[in-house]
Amino acid sequence: FVARNDDFGQLGKDLCMQIAAQAPLAVTAEEIPEEEVVREKQVVEALLKEEGKKPEQIEKIVPGKLKKFYSEVALLEQPYIKDPKSTVQDLIKEAISKFGENITVGRFTRYQVG
Repeated sequence: FVARNDDFGQLGKDLCMQIAAQAPLAVTAEEIPEEEVVREKQVVEALLKEEGKKPEQIEKIVPGKLKKFYSEVALLEQPYIKDPKSTVQDLIKEAISKFGENITVGRFTRYQVG
């Protein structure tokens, strides 16, 4: 049973460390609350307008900025803190191939003091 494997336990600890250090809002980009996405889009558009960008330029830039936002706040899209060249999703895929078991992160809870 894979859950009793020490390497699997280490994966769990690594995911906990990632969540504690990076404070993701959701597991995937699709699960980020819509109000957060709308707020971020409004902030980005306002900043681009301040920079003097034209509406057609803003339209092209916003999707890239939102993709960056998703990579910062969606757990599976975040750069893995122990190896920033790979994502948390890459870490999980590596574990799936290593253990031969399907591994998913369904949800998480993050506590913060202070």
